[in-house]
Amino acid sequence: MIQVDVTITFNGKSYVTNVIINPNTSEEEIHRLAYEQVQKQWK
Repeated sequence: MIQVDVTITFNGKSYVTNVIINPNTSEEEIHRLAYEQVQKQWK
């Protein structure tokens, strides 16, 4: 498992979140996981 920092734009603001993933996870999946985390935190 590795930790990746991802910048997500949500409601016009940029948020940096980290996602712990398997090294062969696709970029799309990483982005989806990060977006879901930001949504849950800032909803």
